[in-house]
Amino acid sequence: MQAEVSTLFGLNVYTDKGVYIGKVNDVVLEVNEKKVSGLAVTKLNPQMFDTTGKGVVIPYRWVTAVADVILIRHVKDQFKKPEEIPEEYNISNEEEQ
Repeated sequence: MQAEVSTLFGLNVYTDKGVYIGKVNDVVLEVNEKKVSGLAVTKLNPQMFDTTGKGVVIPYRWVTAVADVILIRHVKDQFKKPEEIPEEYNISNEEEQ
């Protein structure tokens, strides 16, 4: 998929299940490889993210389509707030055992 980088700015980002993620504020480039490696997303969905941060970088490999909006793979567990992560996935618990 080829497009001008400038066309990505300001696009809304959704998962492929229709969940709003945020709005593209910047693009992370791998200059030597001449490719996009990530999308800096702001105006985040407070249901998906701790809104105290300024934004997140979504790996570009998650992008499935770019048009009037950007679609990414639905990876809800990647975005859970720390207090919502189940105990069995807590790294500090595994280190103690």
